[in-house]
Amino acid sequence: MEIKKIFETESFVNNHGVEARKFHQNEHIMMVHLSLKPGDTIAKHAAPLDVSFLVLEGKGIVEIGDESQEVEVNTLIESPANCRHGWRNESDEILRILVIKMQKPAKA
Repeated sequence: MEIKKIFETESFVNNHGVEARKFHQNEHIMMVHLSLKPGDTIAKHAAPLDVSFLVLEGKGIVEIGDESQEVEVNTLIESPANCRHGWRNESDEILRILVIKMQKPAKA
């Protein structure tokens, strides 16, 4: 068994200028915890794999493709591979998101 605590994982500022903590990665999945301060944004960009977002704390605006919606804690958002996505924290509180990047399994 392996147990990791998010806030005991080293933080860094990612290429979007947001505090991040990468706490799990293997050949199939990567899990990153993001903390967006009030006013922080992540510009729309695409990833070559499926991405899911789980809002852990706060609320924010998520943009997936041409859609935009305010989401709050305990909400799961899915973004398919190569679809542009981004985030905005327009609230007065921190927004914490678990980002899960998944490789599609190889076809048999």
